[in-house]
Amino acid sequence: MSIAPGTAELVRRANLARTLVAVHRDGPLSRAALTAELGLNRSTIGALTAELSRLALVIETAGAAEGRIGRPSPVITAHADIVAVAVNPEVDAVTIAAVGLDRSVRARRRVPTTGLITPDDLALLVADTVREWRAGELAAASVVGVGIAVPGLVHPAAGLVVHAPHLRWTDAPLADLVGAATGIATTVGNDASYGAHAEYLFGAARGETDVVYLNGGASGIGGGLVVGDVLVGGARGLAGEFGHNPAVFEDPADRRSGERAALEDEVSRHRLVAALGLPAADDAELRSALVASGNPAARDEAERQRRILASAVAGAVNVLDPAVVVLGGFLATLVEIDPDGFGAAVARQTIAGGAPLVRSAELGDDRLLVGAAETAFARLLDDPVATMSTVAPASSTGRHRS
Repeated sequence: MSIAPGTAELVRRANLARTLVAVHRDGPLSRAALTAELGLNRSTIGALTAELSRLALVIETAGAAEGRIGRPSPVITAHADIVAVAVNPEVDAVTIAAVGLDRSVRARRRVPTTGLITPDDLALLVADTVREWRAGELAAASVVGVGIAVPGLVHPAAGLVVHAPHLRWTDAPLADLVGAATGIATTVGNDASYGAHAEYLFGAARGETDVVYLNGGASGIGGGLVVGDVLVGGARGLAGEFGHNPAVFEDPADRRSGERAALEDEVSRHRLVAALGLPAADDAELRSALVASGNPAARDEAERQRRILASAVAGAVNVLDPAVVVLGGFLATLVEIDPDGFGAAVARQTIAGGAPLVRSAELGDDRLLVGAAETAFARLLDDPVATMSTVAPASSTGRHRS
């Protein structure tokens, strides 16, 4: 529907979107808190939240008494039954999750793969999973989008995976393939950029304006940047690809690969898993094994990788001067062995010892999925009315309306 600029309807739709974004990203919020945050009057907020409730996007509940005179302000919560499906294909497994608008993970499935999955097979896997969930866990839900976090170079506007070297995908029209298989609007982006966005909005970098994020997965090391409150993509979408930078060694004896070794050649989940003597492991299993292991070879490998990672982080800090560095995946596990020692190693190599805070990803194993879901929610958050008019309604018996 076309809306004339400057009309009351355009203003109302814009305020609906602002209200839903606030509840989704900061909620649950009382009407009083929304009034203060958005700078609108109480009657306007009441009308907006009533409309969002009618659309089944939020739930209004009675607020708790806080010792004030008068009726408590109702509390507005994003509806868990408004769902985005998030997908993360990797070289060893595909993880799929259903993430509610309230940021709860409604369902999760990890499918180990013995070989590299193709884009066509991924589309079929996502479609089959969504079909199963709609008959079970998500019977009462409305799925508004699919977001796919890919370890590689992506053209988001075209939904095209330009090059994912570890998956051996080139010019794969992934958004079209998954959209056709599921019948759901699909977005595609770089996995580490999604992780950076999620941690910036909801996790360890919340409230910071300048952030470096590094993500370690089975496919290697990626990254994302927030500079001046803006998520930076770069001219070709490659900003933050720290894993392809040459590895830097404080101790030359730490080198295991050739003279032109990249960071992800030396700091590698595969090397850690091999040192532990495991056939395979996801991030949680690797974390548990490293903590419990008394294996000297595994301990030495972890320490070696920590030293190289500290040099890489110091280099990023010297160039970008972030307020915080967030590490996700197996990189977070390496730091958590000795956070203070890692911070000191970074500070030793930065200008005047000016090291920023180094934090593990707060969203843990959900970080890439939450980031992918956030992109899938973007259309809804931009225009709730238009989006819900195109989404198939949830089961009339399963949806709770307040």
